[in-house]
Amino acid sequence: MYLVQKLGGIVEIAAHRWMMTEVNQPFSRENFTPDPPEPHEVVVEIAGCGVCHTDLGFLYNGVRTNHPLPLALGHEISGRVVAAGAEAESLLGSAVIVSAVIPCGRCDPCTRSRGNFCRQQSMPGNDIQGGFASHVTVPSNGLCIVEEADLAQVGMELADVSVLADAVTTPYQAALLAQIEPGDLAIVIGVGGVGGYAVQIANAMGATVVAVDIDDATLARFEDYGASLCVNAGSVDDRSLKKQIRAFAAERNLRSSEWKIFECSGTAAGQATAFSLLVHGAHLAIVGFTLSKSEVRLSNLMAFHARMQGNWGCLPEYYPDALRLVLDRQIHMKPFIKHHPLDQINEVFAAAQAHRLDERAILVPGDG
Repeated sequence: MYLVQKLGGIVEIAAHRWMMTEVNQPFSRENFTPDPPEPHEVVVEIAGCGVCHTDLGFLYNGVRTNHPLPLALGHEISGRVVAAGAEAESLLGSAVIVSAVIPCGRCDPCTRSRGNFCRQQSMPGNDIQGGFASHVTVPSNGLCIVEEADLAQVGMELADVSVLADAVTTPYQAALLAQIEPGDLAIVIGVGGVGGYAVQIANAMGATVVAVDIDDATLARFEDYGASLCVNAGSVDDRSLKKQIRAFAAERNLRSSEWKIFECSGTAAGQATAFSLLVHGAHLAIVGFTLSKSEVRLSNLMAFHARMQGNWGCLPEYYPDALRLVLDRQIHMKPFIKHHPLDQINEVFAAAQAHRLDERAILVPGDG
């Protein structure tokens, strides 16, 4: 059996992971022995791994993974480095968040700080084995070190910040690309998951935030977490919604142009609504993912001198700043997450697919 280094001695790993074998089939447990890490790799003992909308797409909707099945899904990972290759030994024992998308760091886009479209990137649970497991091997350049004492000061533990690896950092990078500034009006479409953090991030950056969703209970939660106006899109058509937001902007002495719009619902309806809200100089960020197609008139971008920006993950170098917002209590995570035992993965996925979960699920490995 593979032996790994831990602070205080050498111990054996009894590793296991839950594998996706087919679309719409339950995960199956697999025991495995991690290979010795390559010089640039580390083995992370997982504290928690979040369940993302993307994972549901892989399992239920036939979204193809880049790595052939069987594959352990899961890309929102936190844990502790228990083994390290020769080039990463300084990380041994560190508490870390694993980036959801890890650029190679060597190609032309990476050398120009454009690693989001690095073609040699590693995404756990898509390009490589993922985090619904006790251990995972990942490139060492995709780690954000976490001081657990800092987490304790805000009432959090290492497993809690696993979802920072996508649910927080993805809208964080989208907000950076939108160049949010104090005085901006930000509109977030879909606030049940990633969008809820987009609301908090935009508010932390100084924007006045409008939250749009189709669930009143979900919207009500964000009245206390950064949303100045909450609108149920199911109760108004897109034209009326835009008119309502214009009136709100006028009441608050905000600009009627240059709105920052974040489509986070990952639905065709949400995309259509987001596009309908374009104004002069607007920035439309596509954050949510869907296989569904939308029909829009792209000439609106020209007429409004607006821009539409996709956002794939988040560069690892932005993670520490996103984490700082959590530690400074400008982003609140605890009210929106809940731990579940990893061995309940099939039940948790079924509940998530049926929209029966009010908080983002974090799967926590047990001892077995």
